[in-house]
Amino acid sequence: MYDGEPNQGMRCIQDILGRFHQDITFKIFDVRGKAELPEITDFDLFISTGGPGNPLEGNGDWEIKYYDFLDQVWIWNQNHTAKKYLLLICHSFQMACKHFGLGEITKRKSTSFGVMTIHKTQEGLTDPLFNNLENPFWAVDSRDYQVVQPHKRKFTHLGAKIIALEKIRNHVEYERAIMGIRFTDEIVGTQFHPEADPVSFLEHLKKPEVREKIIDLKGKAKFRDMIEHLVDEDKIYRTNEELIPNFLRQSVHQIRNQKKSKALI
Repeated sequence: MYDGEPNQGMRCIQDILGRFHQDITFKIFDVRGKAELPEITDFDLFISTGGPGNPLEGNGDWEIKYYDFLDQVWIWNQNHTAKKYLLLICHSFQMACKHFGLGEITKRKSTSFGVMTIHKTQEGLTDPLFNNLENPFWAVDSRDYQVVQPHKRKFTHLGAKIIALEKIRNHVEYERAIMGIRFTDEIVGTQFHPEADPVSFLEHLKKPEVREKIIDLKGKAKFRDMIEHLVDEDKIYRTNEELIPNFLRQSVHQIRNQKKSKALI
C-alpha cells in the first residue's frame, strides 16, 4: 500500500517482492490518492509505505479508513490463530505511532535526508527483522517529521518495543528519534527506508534539483560522502538485501505453519 503517486520507493518494494514471486502474489492500493484499503480477510501480509507529508493531517477520508485498517489488523491478531503480518515504513510508521499513542510526532528543525546509520537498541539486537545486519547498519533516511518522547506506559500496555534509534548527535541537545518499533510479533515498523537500493537512489541524487537541495542543506562534502556510501556493499545495499526480505521470509514461514496447523485440527 502507498499514499500518493507511484514513486521510487514503491518501485523498490515491487523489485523486492519480485524476488519472492514463487511465494507471494500482491496487489497495490493507493491509500491517499484514492482512499483504497484492502479487505484484511483477502491477504495474509501487508507492506504500508507512503509520504511525503504531515502524518498528522489528512482529508477526513483516507486517514480515517487507514486508522480503521490498523485497528482491523490489530483486532484480527488478537482473535485468530492465523495472523496477519504488517510492515510499516516512514509515513505509515509515523501514523501508526500516532494512532496507537506510542509517542509524540513532531516536525524536525531541519529535513533529515541521506544515507544514515541506524542503531539497534538492546531489544533490536535480537529482533529478527534485523537478522544479518550490523549494529549500527545503514539506511536511507528522508523525513521532515519524527517520533520522539515514547509513552512508556502505552508501550508496556501494548507490549511494544523500541528496536532502533537514530544516530547519537553529541553536538546538539535534541532527543534521538525512534527509528524502529516492534508493535507486536506480527506488526513492525521503521522510520527509515529499507526498500531503497543504491542504483535507484543514485539516479535520484543525479537530478539537478535534488543535488542542489542536498548541497544547500548539507554541503558538498556531505553530498560526496552520500555518494560514497551508496557504492559500499555493506551499507544500504546490505539493508535492501536483508530487511524487507527478512520480514517476508519470516512472515511466509509463519503463515504456512499456521495454515498447516489449522488443517491438522
